[in-house]
Amino acid sequence: MKRATDLRFKISDLRFEIETAEPGLTAGRLKLEASRVDTAKRSFKKIVQKLRSYYGTPAPLKTNDPFELILWEKVAYLVDDVKRERIFDELREKVGLRPSDILNASMDQLDQVTKLGGPHRHSSQLKECALIAFNEFGGDLNAVLKLPVAKSMRALRQFPGIGEPGAEKILLFTGTQPIMALDSNGLRVLLRLGFGEEKKNYTASYRSVREAIADEVSDDCDSLIEAHQLLRQHGKTICKTNKPRCNDCPVNQVCLFFLNR
Repeated sequence: MKRATDLRFKISDLRFEIETAEPGLTAGRLKLEASRVDTAKRSFKKIVQKLRSYYGTPAPLKTNDPFELILWEKVAYLVDDVKRERIFDELREKVGLRPSDILNASMDQLDQVTKLGGPHRHSSQLKECALIAFNEFGGDLNAVLKLPVAKSMRALRQFPGIGEPGAEKILLFTGTQPIMALDSNGLRVLLRLGFGEEKKNYTASYRSVREAIADEVSDDCDSLIEAHQLLRQHGKTICKTNKPRCNDCPVNQVCLFFLNR
């Protein structure tokens, strides 16, 4: 059997050579090798640029206040952004967004505001968050932002449902730390593209991706916030968990998931 020599393979305008490949090299293995080469040439910055060209510049954040960012997460569960914003605005108008406002409101008031937010205990969680903010931080989370990063993270993780990714997102969205925080949508997008590896648990996968893009991440909070928003939007609209619309994807030419299907 002849050995395959000087075999050229073209994928997505990226040409590479496999010299003296093993006999019996299958098309599937060729495709895997192609994906590996693409991964080496993949650029996080260029991907964000392509997503910006496709989706446009993201809308400004609804808030950059640390406690309000926690409330934003807690007013609803598994609802779209339009509904979440509606509930958040109603909370602002009818109750207020300070810890003292939440503590002074009755459970009935909070239930009325958050009734469209899904079948979870939103009112009690809002109360719990306000109580932590008032008792532990004097009602002002801005003081937390002035602490060293590790201490800020520990403080923010005292709030229910705020893990490492959520705490990092608060530090990023408040402009406190240039951390490439990711939500589950953005994480899925980057894993499929070939950044990092999917591990046994979410935290390990999250850290793997963060390490993979570390050299390309800027120290500008505004740029990182934009990247977070674009990756999240892409994960919600095209790179979905189920039935992703790969043929419509603006970055499918460098996507390991797409090339290996």
